[in-house]
Parts: sequence; C-alpha cells; structure tokens
Amino acid sequence: MRNPLRPRPPCRPLTALGGVLLLLAALPAVADIYAFADAEGVVHYSNVPADRSYELVLESPPEPTAGSGEASLRIPLALINRRAAAYEHIILAAAAANEIEPELLRAVISVESAFNPRAVSRTGARGLMQLMPQTARRYGVRDSFDPSQNIHGGARYLRFLVDRFDNNLELVVAAYNAGENAVERYGRSIPPYRETRQYVPRVMNLYHAFNEPVGTN
Repeated sequence: MRNPLRPRPPCRPLTALGGVLLLLAALPAVADIYAFADAEGVVHYSNVPADRSYELVLESPPEPTAGSGEASLRIPLALINRRAAAYEHIILAAAAANEIEPELLRAVISVESAFNPRAVSRTGARGLMQLMPQTARRYGVRDSFDPSQNIHGGARYLRFLVDRFDNNLELVVAAYNAGENAVERYGRSIPPYRETRQYVPRVMNLYHAFNEPVGTN
C-alpha cells in the first residue's frame, strides 16, 4: 500500500511514521509491518518486504496458543520436583501415549504454571500447561483445570509440534509459546519476540536439568 502524504524536508525518511505507527498499534496486529521512503519522500508500507530497502516498523505479537510462561523460574528445582510428583503418573502416561519425553512435559509445565493446576494467565490460558481455549478445543480438552485433560491435551500439541519441526526442540518450544505459524513465518526459526526469546531458554534449561542423572551438578 502507498501513503501519498510526503514528509516535510527536515524529517528523515522513517521519522514521519510516528503517527501512522500509533494508528497501526491501536489495531489488531496480524502481521509485521515494513516501510521505506523513496527518493521523492513517499513512504511505502508492506507486510511482505520486497527488498532490503524496507525496515521493520511494527512487529506483530506472538499468536497465543499456550500461556506466556509467566510462572517464575526462580523456584528451586527441588521444589519444582516436589510439586511435579503429584502429577508424575499423568505426565508419564501422557508422554508414553504421545511418544514424547516426560522431561519436556515437566519443563513446559514448570515454566507455564509452576505446577499450579488453577493458573490463569492474563491472556486467558488455563491450567498446568496453560492451554488457550482454542488450543484446548483443538485437542479435545473440555476442562482445562482438570490436570489429566490438560496434560494430555498439551502433550498432544507438543507431539504435533515435534512432528512439524522435525524434532527440533527449540522450535517446538518456540511454537508452543508463539504459535507454529509464527515460527514458519520467520523461516522456521525462533521468532524475534522478546517473550519467546526469553521463554525458549527457560524451558530448555529445565529440560536439560530434568535429563541430568540424579546426583550430578
């Protein structure tokens, strides 16, 4: 699309975008917005940049499929393990049914809810694995506060992501947070969202910690 309004001479090409960005930011973001000013000062916008002249001026937010990993990871691993013990039989059953590692399930639950089955995020994600309502429906979860339904539904989603991203666990975890479409849109890489860039190492660090033999540092 093309903006016929020209920035005044003293303005540098993209400094004239401020008002437009305020308007765009007030609308539901469905894609990244790029822009560049041509030699005549006309500003062009696109959600699919045609060349390197375009600069990213508005980043779309993550597409929520699960929670945002709001649970604090400053909880000692020993305490997390004690909390996890109450749900270990469900975790092992869900992991076996979906052929995924129980350590991955434990790590996701730890970051998402710190094993609080009644957790609700600011975006409406619920339960141990912080399933968004649409994700819960997608995987047959009727009651997201039921630990068994929630964990089995989250495990089914993780299995889908493991298959989609060829066992690349960092991409799997990124997609669990930001949505599989966001990972695809950024060339099957971790999307450049601050939340997701923080979320992935948090989950992966716990995943590796859960995989360490007992008694090792």
